[in-house]
Amino acid sequence: MEQHKKYIFKIITSGGTGSGFAVKGYDFLITNYHVVEGAKTLAVEDQDRNRYFARVVMANPELDLAFLHVEGISLADTSITINPDLQIHNTQKVFINGFPFGMPFTITEGIISSTNQPMNNRHYVQTDAAVNPGNSGGPMLNQDGTLVGVTTSKFTEADNVGFAIHFNEVIKELRDFTFSDNVFRVKCNSCDHFIETETKFCPQCGNKVNASVFEEFELSNFATFIESAIADMGANPILCRAGRDVWEFHQGSALIRMFIFRSNYLIVTSPLVKLPKQNLAPLYEYMLSHPYSPYHFGISENIIYLSYRVHLSDLFSEDSEKIKNHVRDIPKLADYLDNILVEQYHCEYSIDSKLA
Repeated sequence: MEQHKKYIFKIITSGGTGSGFAVKGYDFLITNYHVVEGAKTLAVEDQDRNRYFARVVMANPELDLAFLHVEGISLADTSITINPDLQIHNTQKVFINGFPFGMPFTITEGIISSTNQPMNNRHYVQTDAAVNPGNSGGPMLNQDGTLVGVTTSKFTEADNVGFAIHFNEVIKELRDFTFSDNVFRVKCNSCDHFIETETKFCPQCGNKVNASVFEEFELSNFATFIESAIADMGANPILCRAGRDVWEFHQGSALIRMFIFRSNYLIVTSPLVKLPKQNLAPLYEYMLSHPYSPYHFGISENIIYLSYRVHLSDLFSEDSEKIKNHVRDIPKLADYLDNILVEQYHCEYSIDSKLA
C-alpha cells in the first residue's frame, strides 16, 4: 500500500478536510462531492505537506462524486488502477486510505462485509473498517492497488462500519467526463448531461437541478480579515485554509496556525522548537530578555511557541490596520526565531517544522 500514498491527497476547503486520489490514465483527483461542497477552488496537500491550488471541474451531488484539476502536478501516472472486470466478494481484504479527522495519512485494513449494500436508493460496498470524517473521498483498494470504491463518511448514523461508492459507478463517471478545459460542470443524473451554467432544470432533459450546487460558501467577516492579511504576506489564502475559520501554513521552516479561541480571541501561533534536555538557563535568559511585543513566547509540553492574541472585537476597531500588520508579520519572525533557537541554544525543530 505504501507505494500508492503519493497519489492520495488531503483535500482542504474553508469548510473542512477530506481525502482525494488519482487513478491511472486520468489527470485529475477523485473525491466525494460533500467534501468540496460550497467550494470551486481549494487546496490539496501531498505527503510532504506541499500544497497545490485545485479547481472543482465536475460535481455529481447525487452520486457524491467530484473531480478536481490540480495545478502544477501531473497525476496520470499514478499506481492506483481501475478494472471494470474486477471481481469483489464478501470477506475480501480491503484497505481504506486517507486522512481521518485531518490527521496525517493512514491506512486501515478491513474486509468487505457486503459487495452491494442498498442505502438511499444506491448500492455501496460495505466494510468492517470504520470510516471517519477526513477519510471521505479516499480510495478503498484491494491488495493489488486496484480501486474497489471511493470511501464516504456521509452516513453519520453508521457505527463501526464503512461504505464506499462502487468502483463501477466511478468508472462510468470517468468515462463520461471527457472535458479538459477545467470549467466547472454539474452532471445531471437523469440524462448524464454536463451542465456549465447555473440553472434550476437540466437544459437537455428538464430534470430538476439543485441550484445551490453552483454556489460557493461566503467567507465570514473574520475570515475576510484574516485572508486579507495572508494575501498581504504574498501567500494564496486558499492554500492556507485548514477548515472553517482555521488557517495553517509554513513560512520557511515554521508552521503558522490561525484560529478562534473560546469564541472571543484570534490566536496566531507557531510551535517553534523542542526544549533542549540541558543548559536551559541561557535559553530562558534569551526568551526573557528579548521581548518581541506584541508577540510572546510560551512553553507547553516541552515545545516553545511564539504567539499573538487579540480580541475579535478589536479586528474591526480603529486598530484594525495595526492588528492586520501584526498578523502579517509574525510568520517571518517565527521563521527567524526557530533557526536562532536551534543554532544558538541547541533546541530541536518541532515535529510540525518542515525541517523536522
